[in-house]
Amino acid sequence: MAPVRSYTNWNCRENDAKEQIEPYRKYFFICEGANTETWYFRKLIDIRKSLNIHPLIDIRLLEKTDEDKDISFPRKLIAFAESQKDNQEIAFDKERDKMIVVFDADIFETKVQDYDDVIAEGEKNNILAVSNPAFELFLLLHFENSYEQEILSNQDKIIANQKEGNQTFIYKLLLSKTGVNSKKNPQIGELAEKVDIAIMQEKKMNEDIHNCKGKITCNIGKIIESIRMDKEI
Repeated sequence: MAPVRSYTNWNCRENDAKEQIEPYRKYFFICEGANTETWYFRKLIDIRKSLNIHPLIDIRLLEKTDEDKDISFPRKLIAFAESQKDNQEIAFDKERDKMIVVFDADIFETKVQDYDDVIAEGEKNNILAVSNPAFELFLLLHFENSYEQEILSNQDKIIANQKEGNQTFIYKLLLSKTGVNSKKNPQIGELAEKVDIAIMQEKKMNEDIHNCKGKITCNIGKIIESIRMDKEI
């Protein structure tokens, strides 16, 4: 079994117990143990109250192993999410709390053909947060007018997701915009402070994960907005 990591900073206020009539719903972001997603969601947790996000958020990370190289890792993330619901350490309430499985859809563009099956399986009991081609797309949305200036004008190259050396086009766009190596520098997580911009930019593009084949797609901002409103996603 691959190692599991988590990060929690619920930082309860002294008056939470008085204000809270019912326990807040908890949302668990389920990710592979990649630095980029980890740094971003850690920052989001740390600043959640300044963003007016009151439900509790945690991260559960599943590390990739050598045996995962040739399989559909999203399926393993979904299975991992299901297993975590019985983890007594996190006190998951199956009637109230939610698992959010975060994964990139680029693998389904080139290597794996069972995307619809994965979505159907995952959505039975969980929320799916999908970026096509990759999470760097969501990070790029944290800049004003990034959709028009960086994404719309380069959509064919972004969705093709071809590598030059070991860098994809979307990765290079993000690096050019931020000056930060998103895979090696935790500073990339600071973009969470501008999540409101990302939510608005994302509305300009496809957020329908059921219809994302060959389309630049992301629904992470939509999910974060729903968490803030604490409504059913």
